[in-house]
This record gives sequence, structure tokens and C-alpha cells, in this order.
Amino acid sequence: MLFEGRIVLKGGHIVDPASGISEVMDIRMDDGIILDIEKDINPHPEDQVIRCDGHYIFPGFVDLHVHFRDPGQTYKEKLESGSKAAAAGGYTAVCPMPNTVPATDSMEKISMLLKRAQDEAVVNIFPISAITKDQAGKELVNIPSVRLAGAVALSEDGKSVMDIALYEKAMKIAAKENIPIFAHCEEKNLVAGGVINEGAKSEELGLPGISNAVENIITARDIFLAGETGAKLHLCHCSTKESVALVLLAKKLGYHVTAEACPHHFALCDEDIKGNDANYKMNPPLRSKEDMHAIREGLKQGIIDCISTDHAPHAEEEKEEGFFKAPFGITGLETAFALSYTTLVLEGGMKLIDLIRLMSTNPAKMIGYRGGSIAVGKPADLAVCSLEPMVVDKNAFVSMGHNTPFHGRKLFGKVLRTFVNGRMVYQNPDCDVLF
Repeated sequence: MLFEGRIVLKGGHIVDPASGISEVMDIRMDDGIILDIEKDINPHPEDQVIRCDGHYIFPGFVDLHVHFRDPGQTYKEKLESGSKAAAAGGYTAVCPMPNTVPATDSMEKISMLLKRAQDEAVVNIFPISAITKDQAGKELVNIPSVRLAGAVALSEDGKSVMDIALYEKAMKIAAKENIPIFAHCEEKNLVAGGVINEGAKSEELGLPGISNAVENIITARDIFLAGETGAKLHLCHCSTKESVALVLLAKKLGYHVTAEACPHHFALCDEDIKGNDANYKMNPPLRSKEDMHAIREGLKQGIIDCISTDHAPHAEEEKEEGFFKAPFGITGLETAFALSYTTLVLEGGMKLIDLIRLMSTNPAKMIGYRGGSIAVGKPADLAVCSLEPMVVDKNAFVSMGHNTPFHGRKLFGKVLRTFVNGRMVYQNPDCDVLF
């Protein structure tokens, strides 16, 4: 885009959880690497200078859970558009889930995705492979093969592997290959056509509910399987108070268990649902206010390790079908920072540096990504943000999906510029073009 090569960011407030730095400093970067971090860098004649006065510089955010719909449903999102939406959200690395059409379930498909990413994506792409072939739950993928091809994790996301013996076998191989399993926890036999959280709101709207037990039963199963097999287990989109308690138990037992939460699950509860608006329909569903507060507390206490978006774009006409017919999921990449900062920091008392740890440093460690910190010699993968107010406008989204329940909501926190490998891949339209 506008800037690449030798760049100096001047006057920004650096917040880096890895080093503990939280102060105004300058950054010089070139050839994709951070060269200098100093109080006052004297620019060379060849340096391009970008003023960041009054703004914050974070290590680029890392999303372990996105859906880019490519291949198979590119009318919803494409690899290119999804990566640009990620950049607009301050993300420099994302992990696309494998539930594409066809599913990402082989060395060849992982290799093809990575090859395409070099040409089409503006952020770092870390693929996740399916656990079973075509996500059919019958036959395991070649786990050593997909790991060798570049898959950073295994997941059946969108469903759980219900054959427990097959899943145990997968965990044993995953443990041997040192590749984590990202678990979507859902006991499908209990869903029974549910489309909303089971409770007062489902009764009010006359809609079939999804109980907490749907998530909790598989969460417990997966945790104890991971404990038995030694597998690294990462629990996706935790939404219930019981999931938080189970994650805490797993950590006390010394199991290799981590967990994520999504902004919609700690910013909204089922009481916030407006009528038959399927922009509030996601899986897991928006839970009770008690569950919402438990997720917030789990993040604040470090029980839940990171924030992921579960970015799930759909066509507008699909979401207009209402709760019964519309697909599950909302877009998340472009609202995640503002929702997290507003809800957890401004309203919840979390320290800003701890929020960045949840959005960048911790998830980077989980997939072995060299980003997630701001230090000399590290990749120049950075997000420049303001903490000023903004109003969510779905029509301004970079993503092809505009399905969000947050349209028109006033939040604080705006991504201004995103740098990947020292190249500016996103600039907010509100920013001045000249520096």
C-alpha cells in the first residue's frame, strides 16, 4: 500500500506484554524486521516517518479462529477479503478453520492454501487442518503429513468428533506430533434443533433452546481425554460459566489445556437479543448474563488464555431468514479490538497491557508465531490504534460479510494502521494520507 521499506514510527505509546514496556518510544523498521526501539530516533534521509503522537502501538493481533469460506462459499468471504478485514482489525496473523468446501484435510490442501496466501493474503496465514477426512467423523487425516505441510493445529470446528475412540486415537497422534487440537465442544445429540440459548429469552421468542450442557459435556470429555493422552487441547469459543470452571480444573490438574473467548460472548448476553434478528444467532449462542460475567472474569483472571473472533461472514439475505433458517455466526475481525477494549478495559477494569496479552502475545505463543511482541529483531508486525470513540458501521466493513449485532453501537478503540513484515497493509480512511 502506501508505505514499505525503511519506516520510522514516531511518538507512539508502545504497549508490549512480552517485555512489559508501556511508554512512548520510536520504532525503526526495515526489511520486515524491527531495527531500533528508542526514546527519540533521529530519522535518516531515506527513512519514511509516520507520526503516531497520541496513539498506541501494539504487537499485531493474532486470531486463532476465523472462517474465510474459501474455497466453496466465496460469495460470503474470500481469502483476500478476509485477510484485508483482518488487517483492518489490527490482525497480522490469523488461523483459518478447515470447514471449507471441500474441507482442508490433506497435505495438498494445506500446501495450496499457503501458496495462495503468498499471492492473495495481506496478513500471515496459519492453516488449521481437519481432524477427520472431509470432517465426516469416520477416518482420521494423515496428521504427520498435515503438520509437515504447515498446519498449526487440528480442528473439526463447526462440530465435535463424536466417535470418542477415534478422537482418543487422534489425540494420541497429535501428542506424539506436538500439534494442538482446537476443540469445538458441542454434544450434537442434545442440540435438538436449538437456535438460541435455553432460558427466558428462548421462551419469550418461542424458539428451541441450546442448554449449557451441550457445551459442558464435550468440554469435560475433551479435557479428560487430553489429560489421559498428553495432547495439547485448546478450547474454542468458551461461552458458559461451567466451561470456565472446567478450564481452571484442567490447569490445576496440570493438563495441557488452553482456552479462548470471543468478544460477542463477553460483550452481549441473551437478554440483548432483539426479536427475530439472526445477527444475534451464533454457535455457541449468546448465553445468560451470569455466563457472560463468568467469561469476563475468566479472562481477567487468566483462566481463559486469549481472545479469538470466530469471524463467520454470511450473506445478508441469509441472515434475513430469521433465527430458524439463518446460519450461525457473525463477523468479528473489525470490531474485536474496540469491543474488547470498551468491555474489558474501560468497563471491566482490566489493564490495557493484559488485553494486548490476550489478543496478541498469548495466541502467538500457542501457534509458535514469532510475532506477538515488539522487540529488536522481531517481525515488524504492528497495529497502531487510537482509544478514541467510534461508531460501528457495518457498511464500512472491509469484510464481505456485514452480519453483526453491533451496527450503530458506540465503542472506544480504533485501528488506524496495520503493518505486516514492515509493510503497511491497512490505513484507516480517517487517517491523513500525508505525514
